[in-house]
Amino acid sequence: MDPRCVDYCLTEEERLRFETDGFFIVEDVLPDTMVDQLAQVADRVDQEHRDERGLGPYDRVNVLDFIGKDEGFLTLLDWYKTFPKVFGILGWHIQLYHTHLVVTPPSEEGLTLEHDGLGVGFHQDTGRLNLDFETHPRPRVSIKVAYFLSDTSEEGRGNFYVVPGSHLADDFPGEDRKSVPEEAVPVLAPKGSAVFFDRRLWHSATKNYWDEPRRVLFYGYSYRWLRPRDEVSVDHYLDRCNPIQKQLLGASKSAFTYTSPKDDDVPLRDWIRENLGEEAVVA
Repeated sequence: MDPRCVDYCLTEEERLRFETDGFFIVEDVLPDTMVDQLAQVADRVDQEHRDERGLGPYDRVNVLDFIGKDEGFLTLLDWYKTFPKVFGILGWHIQLYHTHLVVTPPSEEGLTLEHDGLGVGFHQDTGRLNLDFETHPRPRVSIKVAYFLSDTSEEGRGNFYVVPGSHLADDFPGEDRKSVPEEAVPVLAPKGSAVFFDRRLWHSATKNYWDEPRRVLFYGYSYRWLRPRDEVSVDHYLDRCNPIQKQLLGASKSAFTYTSPKDDDVPLRDWIRENLGEEAVVA
């Protein structure tokens, strides 16, 4: 794993923000050249998806399991400026369990925020997890890192809205999930930034009234015992992945070791111990 990871560990301020608000933003995690390259690939994947499904130019696209569609996407799996914050939150017993690319094109000509509204639909991520757990608040289990390939630092650009602190409230803190609660705020993420958020956070996509598409790559990380939320189609990468990448992509000697791992199932644990010290290894 990239040795520069040790310089980008989760800070105490970030930890507090995550525990309190359920999300935080880190700017400039991707260089401009990388953003431009990934945006070109995202546009290709987006167009292929539209062609396959007969979607129009104004339809919002959500491409599941994009990780295997281009080598560039693999680079972000353990990106040195973001991945240390992931294991800083979840620990070492983790995997990539879900990826999805969202492209929100500009709205049709003539439509405005005042005329057409935000088009929200607030939700928590990961479906049945929010119904099957009986404890309150529900356990975290997974988080997402969202890489912004478009500038959403101003409102009206397809920003997603969040209700800060709502990851600790099982019930939606409003009357209607199709309207914006008083406590909700837009996430104003510049191009090249990453947003880290708890899967339990109540959030919503919105419409895009800007003149450029809003492109975001979502990487979902969970504990290794959780079944993946999509196919994680990565077999063609594994022969050139390092051991930690293989762990993140689901490699394991047997099904048993997803819940009772041996050392070689979870090389991330040894990396943390060797580079950050024994005190950084929890449980």
